[in-house]
Amino acid sequence: MNSENRKVLELNQISQAYDSQLVVRELSLVLEEGEIGCLLGASGCGKTTVLRTVAGFEGLLQGEIKIAGQVVSRSGDLLPPAKRKIGMVFQDYALFPHLSIFDNVAFGLRGVARAELLQRVNEALELVGLFAEHKKFPHEISGGQQQRVALARAIAPRPALLLMDEPFSNLDVSLRERLSMEVRDILKESGTTALFVTHNQQEAFAVADRVGVMDSGRILQWDTPHRIYHQPASPKVAGFVGEGELISGVVGENGVLETGLGRLRGDLVDCGPQCGTVQLLVRPEDIVHDDRSPVKAEVLRRNFRGASILYHLRLENGERVQALVPSHCVHQLGERIGILPDVRHLVCFPAFGG
Repeated sequence: MNSENRKVLELNQISQAYDSQLVVRELSLVLEEGEIGCLLGASGCGKTTVLRTVAGFEGLLQGEIKIAGQVVSRSGDLLPPAKRKIGMVFQDYALFPHLSIFDNVAFGLRGVARAELLQRVNEALELVGLFAEHKKFPHEISGGQQQRVALARAIAPRPALLLMDEPFSNLDVSLRERLSMEVRDILKESGTTALFVTHNQQEAFAVADRVGVMDSGRILQWDTPHRIYHQPASPKVAGFVGEGELISGVVGENGVLETGLGRLRGDLVDCGPQCGTVQLLVRPEDIVHDDRSPVKAEVLRRNFRGASILYHLRLENGERVQALVPSHCVHQLGERIGILPDVRHLVCFPAFGG
C-alpha cells in the first residue's frame, strides 16, 4: 500500500470565519491510517472549529478536506456528516439515558443485519472492557465507563475516522490520566485513525502520535509529542508546552554556548540563520540542585507539588530559571542555592524572537 492510499485525513489550506472574523487560517495536516492526531491549544485558538469542519457541521471559506481519499468539504460544497464515514465522541458523551449500554452501542448500526449487529456490538464492548455491563443503563455506571461506552458506540460502525471533542474534560484528574492511556490502547488495538482536540498537554502527549499546537487559527507545529517538547519550533510553542524559561547565550566555537549558567555543550538544535546571540530554552529538569556547585541562584518562588517542589530561581546576571527538586530539599525565599545545568539538548531561538 503506497503512502497516498494510507492518508485517511487531509486538510489542505483550510480557512473558516465567523462574521468575517477568521478563526482558522490556511491550516493543513495529514493523518495516516492508524494514527492518532491531536489539536492542542488554549480556548479560542480554533481547534474545535477545525474538528467541526472535519465532521461536516460547518463549511469552509477556502481549502478542502479529504477523508479516505474523498473530498468531503470545499468552499460551497459540503458532504453531510452522515455520509463522511466518521465516528464522533462528544464532550458530554451524549448517551441515551433510556437505552441499555448494549442498545446505546447498537444505535449507530441501524440497518445492519441482526447477526452482524450482535457481533459488532459485542466486539466493541469487549474492546472497551464493558461486555459484562451491557444490560446496565448509563446512570448505573461511572463517568469513566460512560466515556468508554461512547467510544464503543463510535467504533462499532468501523468508521474511517474517529473524532473526539475534549473527551476527558468531564473526568477527575486521576481518572483522566488513566483513561487517556486506556483510550490510546483501545484505538491502537482496533487500528482506528482518530483526531481529537484538547487544551491539556498531558492528554495530548499520552494519547497522540502527532500533535498540532494551535494559536490564532494556525498550527504552529505539527509533530510527534517528543519533538514538540524537546525541539519546539518557536518560543511560542516552547512557552505553551511544558515549563521553562528563555535565557540569553552566545554560540562560540565547536557549538559551545556561553550562558549565565556557564559554558554548555550538547546537541545544538537549529537556532536560525544567525547563530550568534541566541535565546536558550531551559526546562526545570535541565537544572540539578547541588549545594556544592559554584553556580548559585536566589529562590524567588516555590510551588509545592507533593513529591517535588518547583523552584523559581534568579541567576547572578538577573535571568530566571526553574528547577524541579525533590520535596525533602526545602529552601526559603531569598535563599541562595547551588545548581548545576544538565541541558542535554540546547534548544536555541534567534535573540529577541528574530
